Amino acid sequence: MIARPPSLGENAHVPAWEVLFWLCVVLLVYAQLGYPLVLAVLGRLRHARAAAPAPPAPAEPPTVSLIVAAYDEEAVIARKVGNALALDYPRDRLEVVVASDGSSDATVQEARRAGADRVLELARGGKIRAQDAAVAQARGDIVAFSDANSTWEPGALRTLVGAFADSTVGYACGQVRFVSDGPGSNQEGLYWRYEMALRALESRLGSITAGNGAIYATRRESYIEVDPIMGHDLSFPFNMVKRGWRAVYVPQARATEKMVPTIEGEFARKRRMMSHTWPIVLRGGLLSPRGYPPLYALMIASHRVLRYAAPFLHAGALVASAVLFTTSAVYAVAFIVQIALLAAALLAGVAPLRPLLVARYYVLTTASVASGLWDWLRHGTPAGWEPAEGTR
Repeated sequence: MIARPPSLGENAHVPAWEVLFWLCVVLLVYAQLGYPLVLAVLGRLRHARAAAPAPPAPAEPPTVSLIVAAYDEEAVIARKVGNALALDYPRDRLEVVVASDGSSDATVQEARRAGADRVLELARGGKIRAQDAAVAQARGDIVAFSDANSTWEPGALRTLVGAFADSTVGYACGQVRFVSDGPGSNQEGLYWRYEMALRALESRLGSITAGNGAIYATRRESYIEVDPIMGHDLSFPFNMVKRGWRAVYVPQARATEKMVPTIEGEFARKRRMMSHTWPIVLRGGLLSPRGYPPLYALMIASHRVLRYAAPFLHAGALVASAVLFTTSAVYAVAFIVQIALLAAALLAGVAPLRPLLVARYYVLTTASVASGLWDWLRHGTPAGWEPAEGTR
C-alpha cells in the first residue's frame, strides 16, 4: 500500500521536491513534444494568412565561392572537389576553395590535382579560422561551405543559393542525410529526422535556431567572424537574426554524409561538439534576448536552452522521484520508468535490439551535453578539430 504523502508539518521538504519533479517533467515533455506542437499550430495559423509572392529569381545566378575547410583529408578531398565541380551551377560563376588547416598529409596536393580553383596552405588554427581566411580571399557574392566528407546532390548549390533571392535572408542551410556502410548501432538517423522536421517548422515561421556544417551558405556581407572555438552551426543563425537577417532551412538542397558507425562514437562526437557549444550558450550571446523578435526568443528558449538543460532536468526528475518514491504511486512509477530507461541503455551493449539501442542513443547523447560542459569548464576547448572516427 502506498504511504500517505506527509503533510508540510511532518516533512517540510516534500513540497519542494514535488515542485522540482513536476518542473523537470513538464519542461522535458514540452521540449520534446510540446514545442513541435506549438510550432505546428503557429505554422498552420500563419499558413492560413495570405502568402506573400515568392521573390523573382535573378536573371543571372550570383557568383559563389564554395569553401571546404580541411585537416588531413587526403582520403576524401579529391572526391569532394570532384563533387563540387560537377554541381549544376555555371562553372564561370563557381569558385571551389580548399582551405587546408595545417594538414600534415597530402590534402593540399590532392585538392590541387582534383582541380580546386584555389588551395590555401594555412598554419594550424582551427576550422573557423581556416574558413575566415578562405572568405577573405573568396571572389563570390555568396560564400557556401561544406565538409570534406559531404556529397552534394547535383542541384543542391543552385537550390541553396536560390534562398538569397529573398533580400532578408542572410544564411541558408540545406538538408544533410546520414548514411551508413553497414548495420552499425548508431541511431542518429532517427534523431536527425526529428531535428529536420523541427527545423522546417522554424524556418516556415521565421528563422532556424541552428544549422549544419555539411551544406550551408551566407551572403558575403552577412558573414560573421566568430571566436575560433565557436562553430558556425550554432553561432551563425541567432547572430544573423540579431543583425536583422533571416536564417532559413532549404530542405530541397540535399547532401549526404557518412554516419559515425556506433552509438559510443556518436557520444564522443557530440561530446566534442558540446564543448564548442557551451561557450556560445554561456558567453557567446545566445542567452541574451537583445535583438530577438518575441517568437524567435521562444524558439531559442524551447529548442536550444531546454535541449541543453535536458541532462540536468533528467537528473532532477530522477532524484526527486527517488525521494518521493513512497509518497505516491505517480512518483514510484516515474522512478521505475527512469531506471528502466537506464537499464535498457546498459542492456543494449550486450543485446543490440532496436528499442534498447534507441534507449542507449538517447541516454548517451543526453549525457554528452553535460560531458561537453564538464570538458569545457575543466580544460577549455581547443580551436583545432579532428575528423570523427569512421566518417571518412
